[in-house]
Amino acid sequence: MFNFLKPRTIKPPFARYSHGVEVPAGKRLILCSGQLGIGPDDSVPEDAGAQTELCFRNIAAILGEAGLGLKDIVRINAFVTDRAYLQPYMDVRNRTFSDPAPASTLIVVGGFARPEFKVEVEAFAAGDPR
Repeated sequence: MFNFLKPRTIKPPFARYSHGVEVPAGKRLILCSGQLGIGPDDSVPEDAGAQTELCFRNIAAILGEAGLGLKDIVRINAFVTDRAYLQPYMDVRNRTFSDPAPASTLIVVGGFARPEFKVEVEAFAAGDPR
C-alpha cells in the first residue's frame, strides 16, 4: 500500500518512525487537526502519556468518520511543552504503531491554549477511495 522510505545513505530514524512515506496515486488523503489530550467530558489527565493516549484516541475517531484507522496514518506531527514529556509521548507512539511506522516529527513548544495541555498530535492518513 505505502512505500516507507528509509534511505541507507542517511542516519536511520532515532525511534519508531520512517523518514518518509510515499502514498500511491488514487488514495484519499485525510488531514487531522491537532488533537489535545482532552476527553469528551472535558477531562484532561495530568500525565503526558495519558494525554497522548487521548490524542491518538481522538485521531482514531476522526479517521473512523472517513472509514479509516490508525493503521492508515502516514505522517504524525507531535508537540510537547517540555522535554520531560518526550519519552511518555514516544512510549505511547511506539505502542500504537508497529514497523514500518509513519513519518513523524516531534517538537518541544512553549505551550498551548490552556496550561494543563502537555501534548498535541496532528496526523495525515491515506486510504482507498470510497
